[in-house]
Amino acid sequence: MSEIIFGPVNSRRFGKSLGIDLSPALKQCNFDCVYCELKGAKPIKEMQEIVSVDEVISALKIALKKHSDIDVITITANGEPTLYPYLDELVDEINKIKGDHKLLILSNGANIVDQNVQKSLAKIDIVKLSLDCVSQKCFKKIDRAYNDIDIEKIIKSMRSFRKTYKGSLVIEVLVVEGINDKDEEFEKLNLVLNEINPNRVDISTIDRPPAYRVKRVSMERLKELSLKIKNLHVSLAYRKEYQGKKENFREDEILNLISKRPQSQQDIELGFDDESKTRFEKLLKKDLIHKEEIAGSLFYTR
Repeated sequence: MSEIIFGPVNSRRFGKSLGIDLSPALKQCNFDCVYCELKGAKPIKEMQEIVSVDEVISALKIALKKHSDIDVITITANGEPTLYPYLDELVDEINKIKGDHKLLILSNGANIVDQNVQKSLAKIDIVKLSLDCVSQKCFKKIDRAYNDIDIEKIIKSMRSFRKTYKGSLVIEVLVVEGINDKDEEFEKLNLVLNEINPNRVDISTIDRPPAYRVKRVSMERLKELSLKIKNLHVSLAYRKEYQGKKENFREDEILNLISKRPQSQQDIELGFDDESKTRFEKLLKKDLIHKEEIAGSLFYTR
């Protein structure tokens, strides 16, 4: 299979994904994030090596014939996919052949300030943008962006994009020890995220060897920080080996918990003991709890 197309891979948050790499030969990004799994590289403003739309579509057609059981087609890159100069044309061509599959893009969010990029993203079913910090000092330290990129402009553009975007908007926050793992940073983040009002917030930490010598936070700390995010659907990227403390909840406690914070399927599996799960199922059958799928992840709400 072409280097442009990879997978399918089982994504923890989006289902079975067939990937499109718009920079298969080298890293091309306007960030040089400290946690990136790719080798560090100087941030750039424009892509230098570009694959054609025809190449991408030709490879994708072949892949779709072999893999018809996927959930999403994911536009990504060894770097930042919105740097691709023909993104708008590419999205139009993918939408013509994708069938029932959802189209997803994984972006660092920096180019949301460009109205042309917003126009292209508006035609994508699921848009995932990163927002690791809301202060410029923290942003520069963790995402190491190209020198004229400003976090306040990014946040302002995310807010305006959200007002018109009809698809599923997911914001990802990746937490690094000693940089954006402070309570006050997450309290500021909570205010901004509620202004943007994404469909889902994904909170994770380092899971693969990073480009620089930084460390992940513990799962317990990640859960503590996630509780700072109010009134939104929050999905934690639980590590495979993680075994959470299982709590015993009465029915009224389950209802109260879910009314305050929607629970993901993994939250239930890892945080509820067997008796609580039985009570939960009874409440579900009574229609006192409702299922809601958001960009491939299952949540329970009141």
